[in-house]
Amino acid sequence: MFDCIIVGGGPAGSSTAYHLAKAGRAVLLLEKSALPRYKVCTGAVSPSVADWFNFDFTPAIDSKITRVRYSWKLGDIVDAELETEPIWSVKRDVFDQYLLEQAKAVGAQIKDATAVVGIAFQGDHWQVRTETETLTSRYLVAADGAKGPMADWLGFRKHKLREAGALEISTATPVEAGAFSFEFGMAKNGCLWSFPKYQSYSVGVSSFIGDSVKQPKALLEKYVRGMGNGKLEDRAEFFTHPLKLWDGNHALHTDNALLVGEAAAIVDPLTAEGIRPGMYSGVQAAQAIDRALNGDAAALADYTQTIHDSWGEDMQWAQRIARVFFRVPKIGYRVGIKRPTATKRLGQILAGEISYVDIANRVIKRISTSFIPGMK
Repeated sequence: MFDCIIVGGGPAGSSTAYHLAKAGRAVLLLEKSALPRYKVCTGAVSPSVADWFNFDFTPAIDSKITRVRYSWKLGDIVDAELETEPIWSVKRDVFDQYLLEQAKAVGAQIKDATAVVGIAFQGDHWQVRTETETLTSRYLVAADGAKGPMADWLGFRKHKLREAGALEISTATPVEAGAFSFEFGMAKNGCLWSFPKYQSYSVGVSSFIGDSVKQPKALLEKYVRGMGNGKLEDRAEFFTHPLKLWDGNHALHTDNALLVGEAAAIVDPLTAEGIRPGMYSGVQAAQAIDRALNGDAAALADYTQTIHDSWGEDMQWAQRIARVFFRVPKIGYRVGIKRPTATKRLGQILAGEISYVDIANRVIKRISTSFIPGMK
C-alpha cells in the first residue's frame, strides 16, 4: 500500500509528489498520457516558485522575459520594461517532465500512459483502479486538471468551464527580445495574449466573465497578423482547452483526499495564471498529507483553510477587478493599463511580490469613477 497516490502529472501533481517523496513517503503518481506530453499553456512562470524547491530550475526554462506590451484593438500600444526579476517562459512538455524527474529522483514512482478508471474509499484507504490493476493508498490527491474526472468522483462541486483558444507557432529562427503581449478590445469579456519562447510563440484567447469567447481561431489569427508576434506562414497549430477559473472559496478536502491545481479551480480569475498557484497548492498538499500520516486529524481541513487564507482570499480581489475591467474594458485600458505604474504592478503580481489586495481598491475606484460625470 502506498502512502499517497497522485492522479495527474502536471506542476501541481509533481510538486505534491516531490515534497512527499522527499519527506520519505511512499508515493505513486499516475499520468494518463505517455510522457513527456504536450500541454496547451502559455507557459509563464514566476521565478518565486524556486523558493519552494531544493533544485535548480534552469534546465526547464526556455527563455526569460523582461518586457511587456499592451494594445487596444491592435493599436494604442504601450511598451514597457518589467521592474522585477525576469519572468520565466517555459514549454510545458519540458517543464512538467523536469518536475517529474525531480520527484522521481527523491523516490516517487511515476507511471505514465496509465489512466485511472475508478476510485473507491474503503474506510481508511483508497482503491484506485486502472485498466490493468487495482492499487491501494492511504491518501489520494486529484491533480488531473480542468477536464479530469477525479473532482466529480470525489463529490466536489462543479465549476464553470470556459473554452479558451491557443495557437502554438514555431518560428524558423530564435525570437529576439521577446515581450509578453496582451491585447484588449478584440475579445468580448476577455483578452488575447502572446508569450514568446526561445523559438516559438504561445498565443491565447479567453473570456474572464460571462460565456466562452466566440470564434477563438479567427480572433487569434487576426491578432497574430496584426501584431506580428509570429507569422501564420510559420508552423502554427490551433487548440482549444478548458479553463477552470477560481470562483470562490470551496472545500478542497474529503475523506483522505485532496484537490490541487486546476482540478481545484486554483487558477487566477484575472490573468488565468495557473502554474505558480498550482505548484503552491501541491507544496501545501504534501505538507498536509505528511502531517496526516503522522496522526494529525485536522491536517486535511487545515489544507483547505491554508489555501483559502493564503491564496483564495486574494483571488476575491482579482475577481472583482476582472468583473469591473472586462465590463468596461476601453475605460479600464485608458485609466488602468496605460498608467505608468501598471506595468510595475503587473510584474510584481506575476512575480509574486505583491497581492491583488494591495492594489484592488485603487484600481476598481479608478475604473468605476472614470465614467461618472465630475468624478476622476
